[in-house]
Amino acid sequence: MFTAIVPPPDVVAAVDDFLQPRRDADNRLAWTRTESWHVTTAFMADVPSRNLERLEESLSDAAARTDPFEVRLGGGGSFPYVAAARTLWFGVTHGRSEVSALATRCRNAADRAGIPVDGAKFFPHLTVARTRQPFNATKWIGILDAFEEASWQATELQLIESHLHDKGHRYETIATFPLGGIAGKTATTAA
Repeated sequence: MFTAIVPPPDVVAAVDDFLQPRRDADNRLAWTRTESWHVTTAFMADVPSRNLERLEESLSDAAARTDPFEVRLGGGGSFPYVAAARTLWFGVTHGRSEVSALATRCRNAADRAGIPVDGAKFFPHLTVARTRQPFNATKWIGILDAFEEASWQATELQLIESHLHDKGHRYETIATFPLGGIAGKTATTAA
């Protein structure tokens, strides 16, 4: 499972429109599906069902303590680094400190629920492509840098479960938590 901020359809469409004519340019890259695009705030490799209710309560509290904020995507990057890239992404160019603060709250919420979280250094981004073999991504980062930034108002946090199947991952939203300052601060949980 993971927690994330999910861009709205207009931002997804803007990013998709930019990437569409470029997707066939490099057969090393596996482009992520638009329906899976998100900015991860915490990753939890294993969430026992007995801890789920406590996790949802803690995440609801974390979201309530976070005011809505603007998120802007732009600027290309790669992990682990440019000369041996395995992942291409757009960074968060505005709202980075707010996303980082929310990520800390999400990690603390998971900890309070007794769920270990990924301890990697946090860097807010939206993954757009992956590759099995590392490659020099200098050209691709230059291409991604040409994207005119897209922004939205983050108003909710999602708890998402990742289901592995033969064609990759399928994501299912388990619960949605409104960010503070939004009417109706109760979580909505998937049936």
